[in-house]
Amino acid sequence: ATTPEGLDVRFVVNTLASYRLTRLLLPAIPKHGRIVNLSSAAQAPVNVEALAGHASLNDREAYAQSKLALTIWSRELARELPDGPVVVAVNPGSLLASKMVQEGFGIAGNDLRIGADILCRAALDDVFAEASGKYFDNDSGRFSNPNPAALDQAHSKSVMATIRTVLSDLTAA
Repeated sequence: ATTPEGLDVRFVVNTLASYRLTRLLLPAIPKHGRIVNLSSAAQAPVNVEALAGHASLNDREAYAQSKLALTIWSRELARELPDGPVVVAVNPGSLLASKMVQEGFGIAGNDLRIGADILCRAALDDVFAEASGKYFDNDSGRFSNPNPAALDQAHSKSVMATIRTVLSDLTAA
């Protein structure tokens, strides 16, 4: 599904809206606060043409790429704000009992409380107090590297430039 501007809804919801909202709220977030972004283990290198609305992807591709784009901007925002707040991307757990899992995979999925619990921990637990810029994989129960494309500086730079351009174009319209 696409917006009237031709943007994939997954990129809008998972990447662009969260980035824009975070930017708008940033002045109200204390330096000792936390920004916890809901990522996913399903991550894939971002097709910036699709992010910009100039190419289309299937549902799973768009989801995976939008989650990596979210993880990338989380890492980049953490670099930009070394004195806080903490910015962390979290995979809440794979195949949780969501509508998406039920419809996409035809299974009931794991207890949603798994995801809710880790998100609460990310917001409150001391383990996350020094985790800015990191990715937490709840499937393994530890901080780990996201998809290798998030560690590629050129890819991250391209994704960030595209996010900024798309949002600039939307706010100028």
